Amino acid sequence: MSETPLFKKLDHIAIVVRDTDEALAFYRDQLGLPVVVDEYIQSGNVRLTHLDMGNLHLQLVQPLTDDHPLMDHLNQNGEGLHHLCFETTDVGQTFAELPARRMTPKNETPHDGVLSKKAGFIDPATTRGVIWEMTGPQ
Repeated sequence: MSETPLFKKLDHIAIVVRDTDEALAFYRDQLGLPVVVDEYIQSGNVRLTHLDMGNLHLQLVQPLTDDHPLMDHLNQNGEGLHHLCFETTDVGQTFAELPARRMTPKNETPHDGVLSKKAGFIDPATTRGVIWEMTGPQ
C-alpha cells in the first residue's frame, strides 16, 4: 500500500438542497457566508453554489431535473449533508490509482465540476459508507 497521500486537502463539504435561492437565505444571509461561485453545470443538470468558509467551501447542490439521481436522495433523506470532496492534483490519475488502494470509482470517467475543474465520486461501498468526491484538473 502506498504511503503517498491520495488527496491534497479537503476542498468542500456538499449539502444537497431543493432550492438554492431558498437555502441561500440561511447559509448566506443568516450565517454570513459569502458566495464564491454559482454555476449551472448543464452536463450534469445541477446547480453548484460555493460559499466561503475560510479554509474550505460549503457547496450547495441543487438537482435541476426530476429524474436526477439526487432527487431520490432528497426524497429519501431530505436536505442535508451529501458528501465530502477532496482536492487532488489530477483527477484522471487519481481515478486510475483507486483500484490499487482497494477503492472503486462510481463512474467510468470524471464529470464536469465548477470553475472548469473535473470531479469524480468514489463508490461509498469502498469508502466505509461515506460519499467521497475528488476534484482538480483532469
